[in-house]
Amino acid sequence: MDDNLHIQRFHLPPSPSHFESLIESRNVPAILVGCVKDWRALSEWNPYVGGLDNLQECAGSCIVEAMLTRTAPVFYGDLRSHDRVPIPFSTFIQICKQRLLEKSQGNVVSSELNSNRMTGPDLKKDCLPFEDDSKRLYLAQVPILDVINEERAQLEPLRKDIQTPAFLEKKKLASINLWMNSALSRSSTHYDPHHNVLCIVSGRKQVILWPPSATPSLYPMHIYGEASNHSSVSLEKPDYSLYPRAKYSRKSSQTVVLRAGDALFIPEGWFHQVDSDELTIAVNFWWQSHMMSSVSDHMDAYYLRRILRRLMDREMNEVLRVPCSLAEMDETKSHEPDVLGIKGMDQGVQCLSQAFEGGDLKEKELREETFSHELELCSARALHGLMTLVHDHVSVSDQTGALQSSSTNGSADGEESMNFTSLNSLENDQVAISIWNLEPCVLQKVLLTMANNFPRTLEALILHLLSPIGAEVLTRKFDQMDQRNTAEDQKRFYEVFYSSFDDQFAVMDAILNRKESFARQNIVLSTQVAGNSNRSRSNLCGITTKALLTWLSSSIYLVGHQLETALCNCVLSFFVHVFKSVLDKYVGVNLNGPNPGT
Repeated sequence: MDDNLHIQRFHLPPSPSHFESLIESRNVPAILVGCVKDWRALSEWNPYVGGLDNLQECAGSCIVEAMLTRTAPVFYGDLRSHDRVPIPFSTFIQICKQRLLEKSQGNVVSSELNSNRMTGPDLKKDCLPFEDDSKRLYLAQVPILDVINEERAQLEPLRKDIQTPAFLEKKKLASINLWMNSALSRSSTHYDPHHNVLCIVSGRKQVILWPPSATPSLYPMHIYGEASNHSSVSLEKPDYSLYPRAKYSRKSSQTVVLRAGDALFIPEGWFHQVDSDELTIAVNFWWQSHMMSSVSDHMDAYYLRRILRRLMDREMNEVLRVPCSLAEMDETKSHEPDVLGIKGMDQGVQCLSQAFEGGDLKEKELREETFSHELELCSARALHGLMTLVHDHVSVSDQTGALQSSSTNGSADGEESMNFTSLNSLENDQVAISIWNLEPCVLQKVLLTMANNFPRTLEALILHLLSPIGAEVLTRKFDQMDQRNTAEDQKRFYEVFYSSFDDQFAVMDAILNRKESFARQNIVLSTQVAGNSNRSRSNLCGITTKALLTWLSSSIYLVGHQLETALCNCVLSFFVHVFKSVLDKYVGVNLNGPNPGT
């Protein structure tokens, strides 16, 4: 995990300025030990020292909305898994008293309390559909303060026993809420759309937190659903065949334990899952972050494009990962002197020289006896490997005609007709793998040697064998070279490299066009003419094709007018690899059918 994401622990309450500059601005959770230890609520609400009677006297007549789950002790946010039932606060207090007595007597229930549990004020038997299973009840997010709708503040009388922490005094609070459970409970994994400070009044909570970057492994529900901020993965029995990335979710998680008097800052967007001990009481404060409150509506499309681009770049990095087995093969070879390899390289050079005979005077004037000794062993092996790939893939019969005209035919005009297989699969592209596995300094030496001694071979490699993913890899290696080289060395390298081609600009265009083609393959929608009218009825996880296309064309402008025209004649066939992954991992829209694990 990134060191910048580690949760900090503060033993003194921060000042408003320190909280804003050192904690809130980092967008990383922070534990504030003993932050609310001076609250009156810590003594007045404590169930073990008469706190339930105090709560009964203060707010027992208030009607609260309780969460009645079908999956106790887990409380899922999805409406399909629970009901919201109005009950008198005194009813829940009686349940807590019952639980407290069971604990103190070793689960031996007092017959006296059992006979009186239904006799509290405003308590009627028909208010208790949960009478036989009180463990299914949880007071979750019961408002003490609601800025938008003051009438929703069901427990406003409790406000006198708590104080807004000093570091939040300048914040525009959205709400203050009570969280109270009688039995052990677990909340489903979710994030909040507000900054949050969770304060423990009584009991203990264990909180597991994930940064927003862990979204792919948590499978958030569809973004258009009522529980879009909740994870789809079951806490009791996660189905890893359906959610394979969830196996690795714990690697990016952090766990904290909070006790009475502690507080936890949970930034917006951070996923968290909470386990609460019996008879735990907490209060939380929500407020809108500066980032969200300062973003104007007219900027949404711009930020959407920027964020999508960042996610796409990250996804392309995933595409470019070299399989371990291939990397290990190269690693095992690199520890042995490869005399045979150098001899094989010389044989390859001779074959190439024969193949190009009559085509290029530069190739005829090679000094085969010296150039292999000028290269280190690793560079010589790499040179041999790339030249062998060119020799194996360019047919001898086509070399005389095709290679001589390659500089003109390899320009942008010919890119659309080129057919590269496995554009998004690095492991199936030997040229891309060979380049990817080379250190920048080694690749630089290899390319300079080819430019000085094998210009036509280099031209064949770049214009005929370099696929879109290969172009992406090559330009990334160029970036790495630039970071290591001085400005003078950079200039000298590119002068030698590009001067070896007959048409330097055509080569530049070819590399850039294929690099852009790789990005386009990972971004742009692919459409096709509907061969069957039933295809136009396709529904993608609840979003109609037309709605999704309209959203994309208006918000992202990926294909502009062409997309609008295609709406009349085409259906959405599929999102190419990376864009599908971004929608699946970060938006919760799965385009591959019922299995979201692709």
